[in-house]
Amino acid sequence: MQKNKTPVMLKLSLAIALLSPAAAQAGWWDDLFGGKTEQVKQEINQQVESAKQKVEQTSETVKQLSNEDIAVGLKQALNQGVGHAVDTLGKSDGFLKNPAVTIPMPTKLGRVEKALRKIGQDKYADQFVTTMNRAAEAAVPLTADILKAGVQQLTFNDAKQILQGPDDAATQYLRKVGSDDIRSKIAPIIQTATSDAGVTRMYKKILDKLSFMGSYVKIDDYDIDRYVTDKTMDGLFTMIAEQEKLIRDDPKARTTQILQDVFR
Repeated sequence: MQKNKTPVMLKLSLAIALLSPAAAQAGWWDDLFGGKTEQVKQEINQQVESAKQKVEQTSETVKQLSNEDIAVGLKQALNQGVGHAVDTLGKSDGFLKNPAVTIPMPTKLGRVEKALRKIGQDKYADQFVTTMNRAAEAAVPLTADILKAGVQQLTFNDAKQILQGPDDAATQYLRKVGSDDIRSKIAPIIQTATSDAGVTRMYKKILDKLSFMGSYVKIDDYDIDRYVTDKTMDGLFTMIAEQEKLIRDDPKARTTQILQDVFR
């Protein structure tokens, strides 16, 4: 999942501190910005003004809309994010060719991967990574209804706080309230997908190629299904958060009237 952005009010506080007379008198501006102090100050001023406007607009929206309106808008945004995530990831190369969500070799198997590549057996390491990503891609379309059911758990009481939160606040909420349930429901889907994609079979093939490591690297030591499940969820929430941010930032992404009203 992508990293949380600094909340608007914190950004605003930091910018104000940097623009204070004390900071200017300290003389470190010129050293830090190589003689471009005024240009940097202008840019920060613009960012401060933009942050103020965003805070004011959000506050005004909260005043004018009911909790129900806000909750409906946030649910629509999340459902739009779910649709985006499923469409983006639930196809061939949806995970494998997307650097933001590609499922890599498990860290615990790092020495196995290094050993394979050292003896010129790169293709087995690559095939193993491919099968994990193919399993995730196959499972994603089956998670849409589960994720949308999780969206419905969003309550009116949480709506205002989420609206005034960071760019992925709604996604964070969905992950917080729904992760355990979503994981338990998609784990069997992933297990079937990993089996169909041949993940475990490929893992055993790798160990066969590394007979000298097979005596102390046991397949039962690593829950590959759990690993792929967790990474699939990470990818899903990363894409949902990406869409949520787009809706917050870009009016063109607000495809319904309620989205336009809530995120104006």
